[in-house]
Amino acid sequence: MEFSSTHDREAEPRVTVLPRDDAREHLLSIADILAKVMDTSIRIPGTSWSIGLDPLLGLIPGIGDVIANLIGTVILGLATRLQLPRIVLTRISLNLLINGTVGAVPIVGDLFSVWFRSHARNAALLREAALKPERETHADWFYVGGIIGGTVTLLLFTIAFIIWLVYKLWTVATV
Repeated sequence: MEFSSTHDREAEPRVTVLPRDDAREHLLSIADILAKVMDTSIRIPGTSWSIGLDPLLGLIPGIGDVIANLIGTVILGLATRLQLPRIVLTRISLNLLINGTVGAVPIVGDLFSVWFRSHARNAALLREAALKPERETHADWFYVGGIIGGTVTLLLFTIAFIIWLVYKLWTVATV
């Protein structure tokens, strides 16, 4: 039993594969739209300021910042899909981590999210890295090193402060 070639073509689903540049631009536009919605979609009347869903979601106690960061990880997924350098993925992850950590502090974290705009930063990193594959990453390494160094320094100062506080409390209690 033999089927005609016309029958075979009709049975196969038609899939349109975008050319590489079109597909890349489509993913970049998704990141841009997501960044706009999360960081700058709502203009505050009478000011030049705009906010997005990120600080508004942050107002929901407990889960708002988690939801905002989960939405923000879509940009990280797009960067992975575009096979960007690991250092760019690290910077995007660090921006999400910073926004999520500081954003967890009530009120102050929401104001920080308005200022920091991690999603817009990440979309810009994504676009820059995707359009310039030969991109220099010295600035990225400096940024990552600075964040890690600053975190370690802050941790050491916190430990030193706690030890000093315990010592002072101990000496006051024994006198």
